[in-house]
Amino acid sequence: MVKVVTYRAVFEREPDRRWTVRIPDVPGCHSYGRTIAQARERIREALGMFVDHADTAEIEDDIRLPKSVYRQVQAAKQLREKVTKEEREMVAAQRKAVYAIRRLNLGHRDAGQLLGVSFQRIHQLERLPEMHGAIVGREAQAVHHSHRAVKRASKKR
Repeated sequence: MVKVVTYRAVFEREPDRRWTVRIPDVPGCHSYGRTIAQARERIREALGMFVDHADTAEIEDDIRLPKSVYRQVQAAKQLREKVTKEEREMVAAQRKAVYAIRRLNLGHRDAGQLLGVSFQRIHQLERLPEMHGAIVGREAQAVHHSHRAVKRASKKR
């Protein structure tokens, strides 16, 4: 088993708009780039001149920003995480509602109207892989079986 070595890379913005990056644990290992991504690539190349395992090493970014900017970035990240979590919860609730609506044998357009989304989105919600527990999965099976029963009954007429 190969042990992965982790290095901390310190990024700092220079007045000429480039990013300098250094690995404090490896004296002399530094580089720069026009963007964070470019500086990240180049510091790995520079690390390769000092250690044999640069290709497999994990490099953790320590991007230095003014405190006020850092706080704004952190606030935005936290809000994004919250919104992402709430979006997953919303999709699960919509999906559950779709199955309940469809068990009433209402069409995709009516389901969309009731939920305030397009009928195409109703189709997507029905086809999403199970991701929020067995209850939704059982509801999906129930809807599928009830639709098959309705189709069989309409064919007999």
